[in-house]
Amino acid sequence: MLTLLAVRNVVLIEALDLEFRSGLTVLTGETGAGKSILLDALGLALGSRANFGLIGPAGNSAEVTAIFTPHPQHPVWDKLEAAGIDANSDEHHELIMRRRLRDGKSTALINDTPVGLNVMRECGDALVEIQGQFEGRGLLDLSTHGVLLDRFANHNDLLLACRNTWQGWQDATTQYETAAAARKDAEANAAWLKEAVEQLDQLAPEDNEESKLMEERDVLANVTRIADALSQVDHLINGDSGALSQIAQSSRQISRISDVAGSLTNDIEAALERAEVEISEVERALSTAQANLEGDPNRMIAVDDRLHDLRQQARKHEVEADHLLALHDDLRQRLASLEDKAGDLGKLAKARDDAAAMYNAAREAISLSRQSAASKLDALIMAELPPLKLEQARFITKVTPMSEQHYGPRGGDAIRFEASTNPGMAEAAIDQIASGGELARFLLALKVVLADSEAPATLIFDEVDAGVGGAVASSVGSRLARLGEQTQSIVITHSPQVAARGKHHYRISKSVAENGAISTTAMLDQDERVEELSRMLAGEKITDEAKAAARRLLEG
Repeated sequence: MLTLLAVRNVVLIEALDLEFRSGLTVLTGETGAGKSILLDALGLALGSRANFGLIGPAGNSAEVTAIFTPHPQHPVWDKLEAAGIDANSDEHHELIMRRRLRDGKSTALINDTPVGLNVMRECGDALVEIQGQFEGRGLLDLSTHGVLLDRFANHNDLLLACRNTWQGWQDATTQYETAAAARKDAEANAAWLKEAVEQLDQLAPEDNEESKLMEERDVLANVTRIADALSQVDHLINGDSGALSQIAQSSRQISRISDVAGSLTNDIEAALERAEVEISEVERALSTAQANLEGDPNRMIAVDDRLHDLRQQARKHEVEADHLLALHDDLRQRLASLEDKAGDLGKLAKARDDAAAMYNAAREAISLSRQSAASKLDALIMAELPPLKLEQARFITKVTPMSEQHYGPRGGDAIRFEASTNPGMAEAAIDQIASGGELARFLLALKVVLADSEAPATLIFDEVDAGVGGAVASSVGSRLARLGEQTQSIVITHSPQVAARGKHHYRISKSVAENGAISTTAMLDQDERVEELSRMLAGEKITDEAKAAARRLLEG
């Protein structure tokens, strides 16, 4: 609900704090008094495009503040959360929308947090609907028609099913397309993959083979040095005065004195025995190394050729030569999986088609529900038109199937409210066929019928009674009063029949001050309302008959 509109230096309004309450509020005043300025000012706070011509004479800046108190579940909070603005709390649900114009710059703030104009406009559209003034907003915005029809139909279960099956279809389609693209890439490289596997099959790389071959190559390159060293070691161990002979002689010497030395030589004897065993191990290892020492020059050629083949394949695949075995295994698995993927792709295609069938069933169900709801909505609105002097008019809610490329989570229907105002005239968009007054009354009929099914918003009607009077104006007023009982409604009117139905009444007037004309607004009490309605009935000269008629209007 809109609770306060504070305007500073906007055209004729120097400073104004206008409080609003629940129910129907009417604003009256002579032409040019400043009623449209209030709407222009409110439009700024709701996110309308900046118009620096609105800055008044009392300075080089203008500011408008609109304060709302939406309930905690109002959709505006979700919009703010999506925009990254933490504006709601358990203790405080006040929403302050402020717009400043200064030096050619426009500043938009929500609860003192700077926001983009698109965010302010989206929040403004959720909080207020202005009918008859801002083209393309409210019911004139075609994008709202489908949402309104769905709310009227009250088929939330069908909407949820449609949204869920749509997401399932999209997910299944994405999985299939990803797998199909991967298979296409694999098939495009199938010939290369097969050739690569065959070459690696022929090469038959071993784990860490390059490192092993490099070690062997080092040995082959230094075979002479190694043989000389081994020969020297063999002589030192097995020669006439070698290690084995020396240890054996030492052991015999100890044995000769063991019978007289007692335990004195026990440790020496044991150590010599261990040394003899260790030297024997060295001798065996030495024999093995000499036996395995390859002196064949052809082996060096074979090692170099093998290293060349390994490194050539490694460069081709951009891997380390020691990793060729792992690469070989990977390529073989990829080649083997091509046939397996063909079967998986078939399963994914079936899952996609099944998901599409589920979505289409949900889409068709919600479309049938919309068509049924559209017929009921049209009948209710048609019943509202005759009292509003639109007895020759027709209203139709068109539910038109769209092509598959336009399907979405809400289904596949294009929904538009259309009307004709004269017999024989084809239906078209409301704003294309109706005059200003007719358009306002069409929108009033729509709001009356849809009031119970809409998200709560403050409704503002700008001269909805234009061009009508008498009984028609009275019908307009009664319908506005009905709307006011359901949601906060504000109407700018020149009709006394409409003004009399207001729960609250403001009079807007213009006066001359030192700095020029200014616009002021005042809340009227019962006696002042009689005077204002009398003026609206009789003009400048208020008669007793006009006052009596004004009282009857207020009592009725």
